[in-house]
Amino acid sequence: MNSLNTFLKLIAILLSILLGLVFLYSGYTKLHPVIETFEFSFVEIGIGNWYTAPLEARLMIGLEFFIGGLLISNYKLRSFSLPLAAGVLLFFIVYLFIQIAVSGNEGNCGCFGEHLKMTPLQAILKNLLMLVLMAVVNFLYAGWQIKHNALLLSIVGVSCVAVPFLINPIDYTYSSNNLQEKVNYPLELDLLYHPEDTVKVEIPGMELRKGKHVLAFLSLSCPHCRIAAKKFRLIKRNNPNLSIYFVLNGGKEKLPEFLKDTKCENIPHSFCLGKTFVQLASAQLPRIYYLDNSVVVKKVDYYELSQADLENWMLK
Repeated sequence: MNSLNTFLKLIAILLSILLGLVFLYSGYTKLHPVIETFEFSFVEIGIGNWYTAPLEARLMIGLEFFIGGLLISNYKLRSFSLPLAAGVLLFFIVYLFIQIAVSGNEGNCGCFGEHLKMTPLQAILKNLLMLVLMAVVNFLYAGWQIKHNALLLSIVGVSCVAVPFLINPIDYTYSSNNLQEKVNYPLELDLLYHPEDTVKVEIPGMELRKGKHVLAFLSLSCPHCRIAAKKFRLIKRNNPNLSIYFVLNGGKEKLPEFLKDTKCENIPHSFCLGKTFVQLASAQLPRIYYLDNSVVVKKVDYYELSQADLENWMLK
């Protein structure tokens, strides 16, 4: 009987460690290489805005690190760690159902960042499986505890929450090198409207040479371009009156997957390949221009792209 109890306890310990590793991996993949995808999801479902989402995302990642450490160490499983972990998973399940209601069961839910792409429904099933495993651990093993450990637990918790802010600090005053580049010059948009090679260059479906527009040059295979497209989608959704246009580079066979991932069907686009794309966008992507009657008045990258700034410029 003792050997059976020992075996079951060992199973519970290993399951708890496995669950903890999943939490750590989940936090890590949201944080690296880019955190913006996770930030955007808070804006998308309406539980954050462009200013609060970076804070909310990092706090949630820090909480995942904290829970992961607790489960790996098997600390007070029944009375503290498992209830906390289960509460976070239930929060994520509700969050994912909201995501499905708002945007459908398409694209990457962001649960494992850009490392392991899952639909919201797949993530819900994953979380339900984790809850079942937690119930098994709770039944088999209570975990260990020490007395007078509130200070130690607080220090560990604060340290875990601080990690995302230290690795990827929030910078609301971010300014890219693009701002130091040449501006106030005319962009040769006639290269798009009177192309030398109509096979490689698709004429835009709207007039970009007159008026104010934001023109983004994106590659279908560039991960940062996809982040930019996701942010533009939310900006356009929040204000459909903004004139935003994508010039895309890459094989057209990649477009369905690009649209499925970014969900940016609300942004008009056309294709531009070869030297014309390089002439207009250079090799650094994504390339985002604020255009006023074909004149480049500002260059930004996806990080500093601000809905308020865009609206103030375009609608004034």
